[in-house]
Parts: sequence; C-alpha cells; structure tokens
Amino acid sequence: LASEGMRFDDAYTASPVCTPSRMAFMSCRRPSATQVWSNSHVLHSGTPTWAHALGAGGVDTALIGRMHFNGPDQRHGFAERPLGEYGAIHPGAPRQGAPLFSAVPQSTTGQSRVAVEIAGAGTTSYQALDEQVSEATCNWLRQRATGAQKPFAAVAGFLLPHCPFVAPKDLFDYYYDKVDIPEQPSAESQPPAVVNFRRNRGILEPLPEERVRVARAAYYGMCEHLDRQIGHILDCLDDTGLAEDTLVIYVSDHGEMAGEHGCWWKSNYYEGSVGVPMIARWPGEVAAGSASREICNLMDIGVTLADLADAPQLPQADGQSLAKTLRGESDPSRPGQTFSELGPAGGDAPSRMIRRDRWKLTKYGDDTPPMLFDLEADPGEWNDLGRDPTVAGVREDLL
Repeated sequence: LASEGMRFDDAYTASPVCTPSRMAFMSCRRPSATQVWSNSHVLHSGTPTWAHALGAGGVDTALIGRMHFNGPDQRHGFAERPLGEYGAIHPGAPRQGAPLFSAVPQSTTGQSRVAVEIAGAGTTSYQALDEQVSEATCNWLRQRATGAQKPFAAVAGFLLPHCPFVAPKDLFDYYYDKVDIPEQPSAESQPPAVVNFRRNRGILEPLPEERVRVARAAYYGMCEHLDRQIGHILDCLDDTGLAEDTLVIYVSDHGEMAGEHGCWWKSNYYEGSVGVPMIARWPGEVAAGSASREICNLMDIGVTLADLADAPQLPQADGQSLAKTLRGESDPSRPGQTFSELGPAGGDAPSRMIRRDRWKLTKYGDDTPPMLFDLEADPGEWNDLGRDPTVAGVREDLL
C-alpha cells in the first residue's frame, strides 16, 4: 500500500485512547468539543459526522465492523452497517452474550501488567472478528461492483492489533527470534509524568526480558494478521475493477508502545502511542511511493473526504483538508501544528500535547513539569527539555 501511495510520517490522533480518538475521527472535532473523554462515553447523536456530510453530498456510506460507538445510535450517519460491533455497549446495561474471553482474563484487554504477562500464541475472538470484517467488506465491494455506480465511502473497522497480546502460532513463531528488546529506562531517568504513567499501570518495575520478547512477538504477529486482512480487501478491489478509481486510506485510532520507554499500550504522548500510521493510495491522483511530513491529525480525514466529494463541510470542524497534500501540492492554509488531549483516567491527570514544527510539548494537569522534545534532533524522545533554560522561549510559547 505504501509503495503505491503516500505515507504520512507525522500523523497524530486527537486522543491516544480508542473511543475519544474514533469519535474525533468521525466528528472531526477534539474530545473537549464532543465531551467524549473515555471508552464509555457516548457521542451525542446531534453531533454531525463526516458520514452525515458525505451522505448529504450524494455518497453512499457503509460501516463494516468496529467503530466503538456507545449507546443506542450505532450508525451516526452511515447509511448501511452490514456488520456490527464486537460488543455494542449501552451504558447502564449489562454486557450481553458469552464472556469476552474464555481462556485468558478479561483484564488482559486493558492497561494492566497482566496484559503483557499473559501473552503468546493462540486464537482470540478479536482475530475471528477481523476475518469477518475483511470478508464482509469484500462481499459489500462485490455488490457495489455489479450494482449502482454512485460514489461510495466505506469503513472497514478492525480490532487488531490490540491486547491481549495473542497471535496466530505461525506468526508468533516467525517473530519470536526476530523482535528486538527495547531499552528499559530506570524511573530516575524519566520525566515525572512518565513515571506516574508506569506506576499507575503496575509497570514501573520492568518486565522480565522473556515476557517482553513474547509480548512483542505476539504484537508483531497481530500486526501481520491485520495486514493479511487488508491484503484480502486490496485483492478484492483489484478483482472487482474498483481499485483504479478508489481512494484507500489506512489509519489507526492510536499507537502501541510495545515496551518502548518501559511503557505499554497507549494513553501517553510518546510517538509510539500518539502517533498513528497513515497511508493513502489513489491511482492517478496520489504519487506512488511518496511520503509527506505534513503535520496532520485524524480530525483532518473527514474534512478531506468532504472536500474531495464536494460534499457539505462539517460545522465547527477542528480538522483541515489534506486534499492538496494528497496531490503533492503545497497548502499554505495548513496550520503546521496539531493537538491531542486526554481526560483524567487510570490515575492520570488530564493532559494535552501540541506538535509544532520540530517540537512536541506535553503538559499534565498536576504538579509535574511539562515535557518537551526536539523530534528532529531526538526522534527517540530520550532527552526531555521540559526544564531546559536554553529553550524556555519555545516552551512558554507552546504552553
């Protein structure tokens, strides 16, 4: 996909946690605007999404699989939903159906030490759902190829890669000897806010190297399992003849630390968590094998889609179009900066991040000092300049 399209190397999520990120993606608005701060919060049905906008512009829309919509509204503007959620949660109601997992604790799905300690080869219902998503997406595309010729916009929503760190055995075995073991820094060498993050999740004491290797091998295996599902969809686009005039965007709701900086999961502002993979392929429009350093955000995608479809733009959108960037044109209207935020959760204070040019600053709403990184000189984010007097002007401006 990257060899045939454009890779965005400076793409970020509006919030490095599932539901707030996805609702920001759909509404093109930041969490502080929608008030969706946690995985149990509900996006108000009166909040327009880019699915509403494209529908108003004459585009057929479909959501296939995961979006983490909470509450009774499971569409939020999508005209079709051929395959629903893994678990559609209505706050206040008990979870329906069978247990989430039968062989591993449900706690392995969250940000707790056990999620890393119980890892390895195996089969999960997450894998099964993703396979259903790719098949349902291909079935929908085949129907489109033989039916009406109206433009369409479909989302294939996957679960993996996600903890528990469990991968198909062939992929786990393949990666076990190939993964590297990240440096495990001491708490004394890290910014106080990162120490708090690790302490609140029970990972301040480093995990044994073997546990790290097993969990990382499983994580890489899950990534390749997802890659197989995406390959299935791309093959289907080729087989149906839709590939040549279809814009494909691959993106994630957040990243995964996978042991880097002694951290796992998401919910922080290191690049591994708040940075997201993003690739766009559009034959004849997007240059093959290209890369962009445009600082952008998931909130930009819906605005871009409405722009390209000549559909009504969303009111009060915080995102900005990437249409010119996709076509390799300069766009002086782009802000050159982006923003991410988290509400209080898991013992963490509320927090915000800004990325501008080479700089990234994070501040938590407690007594910990800000964190500041020069991503050009220090892409690994090892040298925190949050208290460095030589960059006081940059720090104060970003604050």
